[in-house]
Amino acid sequence: MLNDQQWSQLLLSFVEEAHDLAKQAEEYLLQLEQTPTDEDAINGLFRAMHTLKGSAGLFSLTPLVNFTHHLESLLMKVREGQQALTPVLLDLLLRGLDEINAMVELIDAESGELTVDEARHAGLIAALTGHDASPLIPLTVIEPDACKAFGRLDKCASCDQEAAWHISLRLQPEILGNGFDPASFLRYLGRLGDILQLEVIDDALPALADMDPESCYLGMEIDLCTTAGKAEIEEVFEFIRDFCTLRILPPNAALEDYLQLIHDLPETDQKIGRILVASGLLTELELDQALRLQAAEAQQPRPLGSVLVEQGMVPAQGVNAALAKQQTVREKRNQESSQIRVAAHKLDELINLVGELVISAAGAQLRAQLKGDAACIESTQTVNLHVEQIREAALKLRMIEIGDTFNRFHRVVRDVSQQLGKDIRLEIQGADTELDKAVIDRLADPLTHLVRNAIDHGIEPADQRLAAGKPAEGHLRLDAYHESGMIVIEVADDGRGLNTQRIREKAVARGLIDAQANLSDHDVQMLIFAAGFSTADNVSDLSGRGVGMDVVRSAIDALRGTIEIDSRPGEGCTFRIRLPLTLAIIDGFLISLGDDYFVIPLDMVTECLELEADQLDGAAYGYLDLRGRPLPCLSLAAHFKLREAPSKRRNIIVVSHGRQQAGLIVDHLHGELQTVIKPLGQLFQHLQGIGGSTILGNGQVALILDIPSLFRHLHTHVEASPADLRTSQPRQIAAGQQGENPCHSSAT
Repeated sequence: MLNDQQWSQLLLSFVEEAHDLAKQAEEYLLQLEQTPTDEDAINGLFRAMHTLKGSAGLFSLTPLVNFTHHLESLLMKVREGQQALTPVLLDLLLRGLDEINAMVELIDAESGELTVDEARHAGLIAALTGHDASPLIPLTVIEPDACKAFGRLDKCASCDQEAAWHISLRLQPEILGNGFDPASFLRYLGRLGDILQLEVIDDALPALADMDPESCYLGMEIDLCTTAGKAEIEEVFEFIRDFCTLRILPPNAALEDYLQLIHDLPETDQKIGRILVASGLLTELELDQALRLQAAEAQQPRPLGSVLVEQGMVPAQGVNAALAKQQTVREKRNQESSQIRVAAHKLDELINLVGELVISAAGAQLRAQLKGDAACIESTQTVNLHVEQIREAALKLRMIEIGDTFNRFHRVVRDVSQQLGKDIRLEIQGADTELDKAVIDRLADPLTHLVRNAIDHGIEPADQRLAAGKPAEGHLRLDAYHESGMIVIEVADDGRGLNTQRIREKAVARGLIDAQANLSDHDVQMLIFAAGFSTADNVSDLSGRGVGMDVVRSAIDALRGTIEIDSRPGEGCTFRIRLPLTLAIIDGFLISLGDDYFVIPLDMVTECLELEADQLDGAAYGYLDLRGRPLPCLSLAAHFKLREAPSKRRNIIVVSHGRQQAGLIVDHLHGELQTVIKPLGQLFQHLQGIGGSTILGNGQVALILDIPSLFRHLHTHVEASPADLRTSQPRQIAAGQQGENPCHSSAT
């Protein structure tokens, strides 16, 4: 018996599975909206509902079972061609899935009870009912005397068919627990023709004391006389393909087909005779006859295989295949699944421990260098190498494909476009791109705002699109790909693009910019991310309050990412989001200001330069002349009000943020290091330009710079006038002149 904790764990697993099944069903429905005759989608939809109903029944969730039954009955009508899949029916089924998700959320994880107000979905049930399930056709079994071909793949004597189909079926133990009745599929098989022989394989049955009443231990060998093709026979078992092993041999099958069937049979520890009977190469009568012949050889009985070959009952190739199967079947029996499911919090604990290991390894390396022991230094370097490998392997455990996040927007696009009366097609690319689960979980909200805004503001109504020479159907694209150690996510539409002039007018009216400000189109377009900014004339249920884009920017900044806008008037707009692959551990570049240490994300560092200290005027913000082009510059010491170290030379780190570059003036460069990101406490949340903290190998705390925030400060404080250019020319530091990357020196 299961204890309360085990039962709760199983119930939580069911809740997760139920949400997954409902999501799969929704994806199938949205697919059927485009191709209503897609049989694979119809079968997948039915299978999801059937599995959900069966699983809910195991936990006695009667309201969920009853409600799902109505959906399943209606889908059975659709599957059998008795009910057309109309847009009205699709809407009804989607509402049903929403109700299922709501019911699943009401399940009490402790008691396992589900209490719902039946009046809440009474109207929905009324719309789903009234479709009686078609009566099952009774199983037709031909007696052995009625057909001379009983049990053999010869010409059927009771009909005009040349031969019979041979079906080998092995059911997995969990099939009953998933709500499937094997007998129902046999009855359905009887609709296609006559079952000439049905042999139940019960070799896997355990002792009565060891038998689990919820497990299935049976297999079946079936001879079917039918005019149907193989595809039609396979469809009978479509809903249990994940819970069985199925082999179908056509009439007049070649010997190679039988040999392959022997190889694929899942039985364990079978005798030669039983394997041959299960494959259809040998009948029970022939086996009994061969055993009698073998027993008659009292002196030295020959192997059964030799007797079968000598009597011409089975070809030698069949016996050899059975022997090979007998030898390898034990190994196959002990094979375990290569995948396991691990709770997300356990992975988080592992990542945290790996982070602490990174810090400890850095500390050990530092102490080894201080002692100057060559053997100790070599050992710590080896440890650091393994720690880095462990870090990479641990982070890969949390990497999941972004496709599941993208697929949920099929429903969003459908509902919003219908609400607005627009015809919009969603295209998804790069669904197999992997990203840290922690990042994906926080992407759903900003992506939702971007998609809704693209549909509401970006894509024009059909009449305007036709007048502009565009197709009436709008196009929205979600794409993801890797670039330069980061992930890039694009939300693109083929609509009207951003109205830069209108954005400028609204920004001036709200006092965000001066009317005489000389801003580029890109800078003006970025103003849409300002809090409360909106160009909409009317506030609707979808947009117009100026909140959504502010949420997008805040969420992307919190993920240490950047967002770019690529707008083309009359052609469309693309929002491009760049994000780090993980939020836990990053490769950083260590710098210092006096006694204070800072870390810059390494993927943002472009190059390192050097400048005479007397060429700088000490201002926090300004420009430098970098190879003939202006480079906005920020003095970190002046920005954070820190004391600079006395030095004749100053170091400049050129960092990139999207398509922009800027220089950060610092005291010292210390090189690369692996950085474990620690969040700042509530007392430090107000700090501008700081995204987190880390602990160095010597135990000192270093702050992680928030580069996007620093760029916004630069944009606010630096005047865009050429007259402000400093005429000094920075030069690459010595290591760079020697052909090395000065940003790749060893961290201290």
